[in-house]
Amino acid sequence: MHILIVADAASTGMPFPVSFTAVYVIGFIAAVSIGSIAWYNSKRPPGWEGKDRPDAIPEVKKEETPGL
Repeated sequence: MHILIVADAASTGMPFPVSFTAVYVIGFIAAVSIGSIAWYNSKRPPGWEGKDRPDAIPEVKKEETPGL
């Protein structure tokens, strides 16, 4: 039986199983979806564009690189 399975896998000529390709495709779609949601939520809500940052949320400052 093992010989039949090996012979069948060799006759298809596919370098990767379909399951590996499906995992990569689904992972890519999930990464794009989650990244898009995170990017959208990073903006200030409508109506809050001109408001000050609440005291409970710390301000993150960019580090300036010397020489650039």
